[in-house]
Amino acid sequence: MGETQTEKDGLRAARLVSAVVAALMVVSSAAGLWIPGLYQDSPEIGAELRAYDLVTLLLATPLLVGALVMERRGSLGARQVWLGLLMYAGYNYAIYVFGSAFNDMFLVHVALLPLTVVAAVLLSRNVDAAAIHRRFRRGTPVRTISVVLMLVGLGLAGTWVFYSLRFAFTGALPDESELVLPMPAVHLAYVLDLAFFAPVCVLASILLWRRKSWGFVLATAVLVFGALYQVNYVVALVFQARAAVAGARGFDPAEPFVVGVFLVALVVMAVSMRPDTR
Repeated sequence: MGETQTEKDGLRAARLVSAVVAALMVVSSAAGLWIPGLYQDSPEIGAELRAYDLVTLLLATPLLVGALVMERRGSLGARQVWLGLLMYAGYNYAIYVFGSAFNDMFLVHVALLPLTVVAAVLLSRNVDAAAIHRRFRRGTPVRTISVVLMLVGLGLAGTWVFYSLRFAFTGALPDESELVLPMPAVHLAYVLDLAFFAPVCVLASILLWRRKSWGFVLATAVLVFGALYQVNYVVALVFQARAAVAGARGFDPAEPFVVGVFLVALVVMAVSMRPDTR
């Protein structure tokens, strides 16, 4: 069954808003990388934000533009990637808005956050999840991918809850990450993961396990988002080490495994989807 006129209009609006998001991402990232002293933050936060700028400029934005082009040409698979990239942008710019000092790109960062949310809502409301579901082959290992997503969501949430409770009872500050961050930044990361990323992982896992149409859409989108954000983390470690941030090691030994899990799961979902024929 074809798309209704309302769905077509909604997708056009989502494309338009997403194109604006992509343009502002280029502006924001380029400014962060090439304007000296743009970030009025501590060295560790400044290095982190510049690393995120690099990944956004060289990877996330081109992928978003590519997904928009492919979707416009009729690719249903591109819509899942598109949604995952909007998730990445929303999470990413929440860090800039709530976790950095006032700077010359403040208005751009503030604009990006609601525009990303609007684009994601418009896209989600007008995606034919059932049509995407039908593209996946019968032998897609949904249970395996579902378990991966559940382990990621519960593992992340469980770790953050443990450190939060430990702090509540003992006053011991969290020390679980190789990324050097002040406590307000750690607090923000906990909020975003516990309120958004972990619940979305669990929801996608449950829906995929039950073979619901939105499970296929969300699972792929979350894997895109998760894989890209792990790249953010890896690059931020390098940037902090190069900036001689005290305590920065430049490498997290767990990352090859974590990145590998996301990428393998994403590739499995991609190869399990039949080519677009429309």
